Amino acid sequence: MSSGIVVLKFGGTSLGSPGRVRRAAARVHAHLRRGRRPVVVVSAMGGATDRIVRLLAAVSPGGRPDGREADRALATGEDLSAALLAAALRGRGVGARSLRGGEAGVWAAGAFCGARIEDVDPRPILSLVEAGTVPVISGFQGAREDGETVTLGRGGSDTSAVAIAAALGAAPCHIITDVPSVFDRDPAVHADARRIGEIDPLGLVVLAESGARVVHAEAARLALAHGVTLRVYAYWAPLSGRGGTVVRSARALSEAA
Repeated sequence: MSSGIVVLKFGGTSLGSPGRVRRAAARVHAHLRRGRRPVVVVSAMGGATDRIVRLLAAVSPGGRPDGREADRALATGEDLSAALLAAALRGRGVGARSLRGGEAGVWAAGAFCGARIEDVDPRPILSLVEAGTVPVISGFQGAREDGETVTLGRGGSDTSAVAIAAALGAAPCHIITDVPSVFDRDPAVHADARRIGEIDPLGLVVLAESGARVVHAEAARLALAHGVTLRVYAYWAPLSGRGGTVVRSARALSEAA
């Protein structure tokens, strides 16, 4: 199912300005020119989620908004990113369509502001890919059986991207962020933090659970469970995709050596 498909997840910093949105569109276009079939997942633009949280607190009694309305508001951050990136792609002559999580087949269960992905139906995504259209999907959200939109908590866009990659036959997933690679410690705190070029998924889970913030821990666990190969690199990395960190099984690492 995943032949030629690559999932590209853009973090909030990588979409933090119109110029960065255009840069993201250029990266997606570069994958198309190499014969790949990109499926894009986006976070809210940098700072957008915090602004929405502040607005909700300002208008809600005691600063505590109703859960349903909070999720409705929070989901708009990713929806805006998806629409902007799809518009930028169309400006480059690339067929693209923005999709909310539920429209993309992401089904979730649980309470507002803290749901979990229950299933991903790949058919809505594949129908667009087969038609030559790039799906640009709002991360961090899914649809519940009752039709409500629910959010997945902080880091949920990483989880969305890996779950979608798993549903597409363990397609490779690129996490495009604001650091050049995975480090063994937080480089902002530890000047001697070591850059990691290759790591297996279990090692990434351990790092994520110990506080490394490059990839969300739940996303790392999903990659381990479903055999999804990850690439982690910065939004300013070359369009060739070289550099960064490759996360794949020890067997795949030895085969690639």
